[in-house]
Amino acid sequence: MPLYEHVFLARQDVSNAQVETLTKEYTDIIEQGGGKVTKNEYWGVKSLAYKIKKNRKAHFSLLNIDAPHAAVAEMERRMGLSTEIIRFLTIKVDEHETEPSVMMRKSDRDERGDRGFGRGGGRGGGFRGDRGGFRGDREGSTFRARPPRDGGDRPPRPPREAKEQGGSSSESGSEA
Repeated sequence: MPLYEHVFLARQDVSNAQVETLTKEYTDIIEQGGGKVTKNEYWGVKSLAYKIKKNRKAHFSLLNIDAPHAAVAEMERRMGLSTEIIRFLTIKVDEHETEPSVMMRKSDRDERGDRGFGRGGGRGGGFRGDRGGFRGDREGSTFRARPPRDGGDRPPRPPREAKEQGGSSSESGSEA
């Protein structure tokens, strides 16, 4: 049977228990279709890159599915009808990963803390407002104003009237 990775996003205002209920419901649909869900991961509530159906955050959940296409298509059809699901994505894969997904690996999150990004941890602190003032007054800024063009290597543009009197290629092509 084909293998699939399926991620769905549930609205931010539903509870964790409701997300688990939705996951169980869609797992049952797969099993009724003759397949099985080999892995189920709840990634939590995360911020979205842009608003989706008036939501700024969503509950993320991953399902590794081993099922025929008809069962997956039925699950997707029901997700499309559900008001709690705002997005979903199903990808056919050659094999499932056995270890936890990238979103669940704690060691990666610990390494990112050393870089100084995020909530003030690490070397750098925060992103905005931690140095005071506006961007132009920082020492070591790489911004340099472009020197003005005084003639430079290009000749000045001809006046518009001269350009129009010279004729264009589209006018001369239509007369022939």
